[in-house]
Amino acid sequence: MSKESTAVTHPFLDLSPLSAAHFASIEDRVARLLDTRQDVVIMQGEALLPLEGAIRGTAGPGTVALNVITGPYGQTFGDWLRDCGAKVIDLAAPFHSAVTAAQIRAAFAEHPEIDFVSLVHAEAATGNTNPVAEIGEAVREHGALFYLDAVASIGAEPVLPDAWGVDLCVIGAQKAMGGPAGVSAVSVSERAWARMAANPSAPRRSYLSLLDWKQRWIDGGRKTLLHAPAQLEMLALEACVERIETEGLETVMARHTSAAAATRAGAVALGGGLEPYVHDAADAAPVATTLRTPPGVVASELVARALAGDPTLPLAAGGGALAKEMIRVNHYGADATTDVVQACLTALGTALTEKGLAVDLPGALRAAAEGRR
Repeated sequence: MSKESTAVTHPFLDLSPLSAAHFASIEDRVARLLDTRQDVVIMQGEALLPLEGAIRGTAGPGTVALNVITGPYGQTFGDWLRDCGAKVIDLAAPFHSAVTAAQIRAAFAEHPEIDFVSLVHAEAATGNTNPVAEIGEAVREHGALFYLDAVASIGAEPVLPDAWGVDLCVIGAQKAMGGPAGVSAVSVSERAWARMAANPSAPRRSYLSLLDWKQRWIDGGRKTLLHAPAQLEMLALEACVERIETEGLETVMARHTSAAAATRAGAVALGGGLEPYVHDAADAAPVATTLRTPPGVVASELVARALAGDPTLPLAAGGGALAKEMIRVNHYGADATTDVVQACLTALGTALTEKGLAVDLPGALRAAAEGRR
C-alpha cells in the first residue's frame, strides 16, 4: 500500500535559480561599497580563495615581492609567493604595532627591484591595523602592484582601493559586514589584469583562476556564469550589503570604532593585569580588540572561564602560541555595540576575580560607556 508523499518545505530549499543578472547586480553593490570603478569579482568560496588566487595569478618567477607581516596572514602570503617562484622580501613588524609608510619607502630604497607589495589592512588575529592610505601613496610612487587583504577591515574602517591605488583588494563578509563566510570578492585593476594575462603561471581552468572570470564572465558582458553559484551565500551577501546600505556605511564603521574604543578603555580600567595587546591606540583595529593577560594567567583558560556563563560572547584566545597570552574581543558585525563590550568586560572581570585577581568592574563599565566615541 503506497502512501502519498508529503512535501517538506524550508526557506533554504526549492529557491528559484540565481540568474546571471542577479549575480551581476550583487557585484555592482559590492563595487559601490568599495567606491571602486575597478572590476569586482565575487568568488564562490571563503576569502582564502581570492587571496590565494590573486597571488598565484599575478606572481611568478621574476616577481620581487615586498611582503609585510603584521600577523599570521602576512606569513601565509609570503609562503604562497615563494611557492609561485617569487623572490620575497619580508618586512615584519611586531604584532603589537603597525607598519609605516616610511618603512615601506626604506624597503624600496634598499630593493628598487620590488614590483609587488602584499599587505593585510587589519589583522583581526592580532588586533592591529595598517595605514593603507599612506602606504598606498608610497607604493604608487614606486610603481609596484599593490595587493591588499581587507577581509577584516571592510565595514569597520574605510576601504578605498581606487583612492589608495590598490590593484587587488580582497574582502570577505563574515566579520564587520556581518554576512556569510562562504563567498568573497576581489576588486581588480587594469594593471593587475595585464599582469595576470602576461603571467604564464597564472591558474587557468581552475577554481583559483581570476582570469577565467575575466574572460568568461566579465569580457562576455556578465551574461553566463562559469558554474552554478553558491545561491544561499550569494543571497546572504546581498542581504548583508542591503543592511549596510540601509544603516549607512559611515554609521556601521562608527559602531565598530565606538566598540573598539569602549573595549580598550574598559580593559584598562578593569585592572587585574589585563592590558591592550596593541600598544598604540592609533595602531588598534576597529574590528577586534586584543588584550594581553597578566603573568601567570593563560589566556585560553581565562576565556574558557569567561565563556562558562555565556558561551555566545565574542571572546576567543589568540591562535597558536598566542593562546597563552592573548584574548580577542571580536566586536564586529552585530556585536559592535557597547552592550556586547560591557558583557565581555563583565565576563572577563568575573573570570579574573575567580583567579584571585583584584578588578574594578564598575569602573570598567563606566570607562567603556565614556570611552566610546
